[in-house]
Amino acid sequence: MKGTVTWVVVADGARARLFANNGPGKGLTAVPNGTFSGPNAAARDIGSDRPGRTFDSAGDGRHAKEPRSDPQRTEKRDFVHTVAQHLRHAHNRQAYDRLVLVAPPQALGDLRASLDNGVRAKISAELNKDLTHLKDHELAEPIGKVLAV
Repeated sequence: MKGTVTWVVVADGARARLFANNGPGKGLTAVPNGTFSGPNAAARDIGSDRPGRTFDSAGDGRHAKEPRSDPQRTEKRDFVHTVAQHLRHAHNRQAYDRLVLVAPPQALGDLRASLDNGVRAKISAELNKDLTHLKDHELAEPIGKVLAV
């Protein structure tokens, strides 16, 4: 009989790692092909060289236009969407039974919003922290608060 496999997603807006847990006391093992990294450029480096110019609504003055959206936030949402697609494909292959999401608040919200209903139903716990800077062997303690590793 196959045991319950829990995948743990440790992510932020530019990095993500996937780990598997096969039950209490089994620890975390890295999922093959489960490391993702996206662009992490500063907002000033993403946009055009110089913003467009426009006339003032009253008078002869001109000023620079502000972008309608933050290009850095857009890149982070796109990255998290890529991770969500990988989770959906793995869910379709029945690679995991439960899912634990670990990410800072903004990335956690973006990730949750990018997941489809089938994957969202597999979420058993969430940890609102940025643990991407920790080494693999250092993750057991903080994740142990939401999952018996």
